[in-house]
Amino acid sequence: MIQLRRAHERGHADHGWLNSWHSFSFADYYDPEHTQFRSLRVINDDTVQPGQGFGTHGHRDMEIVSYVLEGALAHKDSTGGGSVIRLGSVQRMSAGTGVRHSEFNASQSEKVHFLQIWFLPNKTDIPPGYEEKYFDEAEKRGKLRLVASPDGANGSVKIQTDAKMFAGLVNGGERIEHSIGSGDDVYVHIARGHVSLNGHPLEAGDAAMLTNEDRLVLDQGQKAEVLVFELW
Repeated sequence: MIQLRRAHERGHADHGWLNSWHSFSFADYYDPEHTQFRSLRVINDDTVQPGQGFGTHGHRDMEIVSYVLEGALAHKDSTGGGSVIRLGSVQRMSAGTGVRHSEFNASQSEKVHFLQIWFLPNKTDIPPGYEEKYFDEAEKRGKLRLVASPDGANGSVKIQTDAKMFAGLVNGGERIEHSIGSGDDVYVHIARGHVSLNGHPLEAGDAAMLTNEDRLVLDQGQKAEVLVFELW
């Protein structure tokens, strides 16, 4: 079964300095039909104005992945981790027993557009941790590149949750076919562009939830960037 959710159906908050679309219930947005998908708890599609950002705040027992689509995001946290992540970088922060961090637009002139993704961990009270990896366009062009996994396979960042996260780019005649493991559910988020998923046309911000499916096919892409989450 494939359930589609269109971009405009998400929660929305415009704070001036921050324009955010919520795929799942978050902050003042609550939708009992969309609180999480297995361990996938948050996908916030955030655009932050130049020089603005999230001041220091705390998290606990959450796996947080940041995926930059445009601009540069400056991160600092209480583990001593800190960097500026840009297009192609995937950052993972394990909140564990507790961590405080901040995220700011690193530019004083350009917006930063990124996805803030939270997973519920499969183990609580772990030591806080931080990791970042870079994946160039060629690794994602016409294929799904594993970017986050429980065991850090294939150079992916390691996440303490029952999920794998893939990123792919689809344009023109490119076609991606991906087998889905028995008993796994899949969540697909279109980060940008247009693409067809198993014959269903999807646009930026759209999502699809796949249950009891054995494969997914992405084709007919128009500058599409796609995130695929396998969850069990």
